[in-house]
Amino acid sequence: MLKKVKVALRVSTNDDGINDEITDLISSARLDLIQSGVSKLKAQSDEDALIQRAIILYAKSQFGIDNPHAERYWQSYESLKKHLSYSGDYRG
Repeated sequence: MLKKVKVALRVSTNDDGINDEITDLISSARLDLIQSGVSKLKAQSDEDALIQRAIILYAKSQFGIDNPHAERYWQSYESLKKHLSYSGDYRG
C-alpha cells in the first residue's frame, strides 16, 4: 500500500522520514475506517479498490503543509467512509 500511496502523492523519494510519515497516514486511515464501523478485515485489506481509494484520499488530505486541495480530498474521504460504513459488505 505504501507504494500506491506514494504514487498518488507523487512522492518518488525513498527517504525514511517521508516513508514513515506516509506509513503513519495509512495506519491512521485504516484505524479511522475501523472506528467508523468498517470491519477490521476489510480495512486492513490491500486488495479492495474502495479501501485503497479511501486510504489514498485520506493521505492526500493530510500530506503536505500547503496543500490547497486538502479540504476537497478530506470531503471525498469522509463521503467514501460514510458509504463504506453503511454498506453491509463492509460492516464489522
